[in-house]
Amino acid sequence: MTRFLLKRILNMIPLIVGITFISFLVMSLVPGDFLSNLRMNPSIPPAVIRQMEAQFGLDQPLMLRYAKWLWAVLHLNLGISLAYRVSVLSLIGSRALNTVILSLSSMIFAWALAIPIGVIVATRQNSIWDRVLSFLAFFGMSVPNFFFAFLLMYFALRTGWFPVGGTFSVDYASLDTMSRIADRINHLILPVIVLGTAGMASLMRLMRSQILEIKNSEFVRTARAKGLSERVVIYKHVLRNALNPFVTMAGYALADLLGGAALVEAVMNLQGLGLLLLDAVRSLDVYLVMGSVLMGTVLLLLGNLLADIALVAVDPRVDFSSMGSR
Repeated sequence: MTRFLLKRILNMIPLIVGITFISFLVMSLVPGDFLSNLRMNPSIPPAVIRQMEAQFGLDQPLMLRYAKWLWAVLHLNLGISLAYRVSVLSLIGSRALNTVILSLSSMIFAWALAIPIGVIVATRQNSIWDRVLSFLAFFGMSVPNFFFAFLLMYFALRTGWFPVGGTFSVDYASLDTMSRIADRINHLILPVIVLGTAGMASLMRLMRSQILEIKNSEFVRTARAKGLSERVVIYKHVLRNALNPFVTMAGYALADLLGGAALVEAVMNLQGLGLLLLDAVRSLDVYLVMGSVLMGTVLLLLGNLLADIALVAVDPRVDFSSMGSR
């Protein structure tokens, strides 16, 4: 296992360097920079603009700026946000908790519903349950997240049952601890439904196909021949093997949700990383964008690594030697 971990961590280094360099290059190809609007302001002297360019390193060649940024990252310094004038690391840290809570809650919601529903439709193939739930799954996959978010916000506005956007209420600071927790949960319900529904639909279809494929396998027929009940066969033998792809997907699910959360946060005005990244891209805040890209890349790679370790733990047919050849 130690050799496997060392090899995977070493393989991450060129991937991180390559992805961040391409992102840095793309940001440099965008017309203008963070100071473009200031240059068009006649009240700001050119000397002030030149001073700010030197302060932020915008007057230096691309390769030199990237090398300096990468060297700073090695010292856990992601630079200074051009727009907010604070550390990128502290800025991302202040927003990360909201996005991680939203993404994890959405993933738990999606998986908690997708797996039992997938079992139901697979064990009742071609029944009314199969047709109705499969239709709902296709509907969930086809409706864009932003449109579903608008529908739920309209529902909240008409009924008053849920807050219409936002991360917390205006009087959040004056609430006691339990009231703050309840307020946060109340503001999370609609975003979790929006993010979780699309993931739940695809996961349910995957679970259905996995069970339909595995329940006719030779080892399942052997279990039935031994006199085991259908319930034991499905839940003890079929379901355990059907969950293996889900373990692998878990490594990508969180990073995917973090990407999907960006649009939902923008539509529902949630103070998370998605809205922060959107503002950074619009203002060409290159160091804040790079910090967000770096965090997403590391999350994806670590998630994939943890998923591989979990797969070895749950599936005796897989070992670290076979993982090393992937």
